[in-house]
Amino acid sequence: MEAAINTLVNQFKTFAGNDGSADTLSKEELRSLVSSQLPNFVKNSSDPAVIDQLMSSLDQNNDGELTFIEFWQLIGRLASKHGGFSQ
Repeated sequence: MEAAINTLVNQFKTFAGNDGSADTLSKEELRSLVSSQLPNFVKNSSDPAVIDQLMSSLDQNNDGELTFIEFWQLIGRLASKHGGFSQ
């Protein structure tokens, strides 16, 4: 599990550093991360409406950026769904 956590943190940092703050993901950075790293878990990730909906569901403070904690919600949702834990 430690390797998985390291991978998640490193991927977040890699994509967050592409524009703006290196500590947050912009909508474009989120789209890039999701489409390249999670193509089988987030369907239609190239569709701007899908990314808009995803961003708005994760961005708790509505600042247009995702902190790692906000991003972690996505990972939890995807892992729960993948593991059959979602309702």
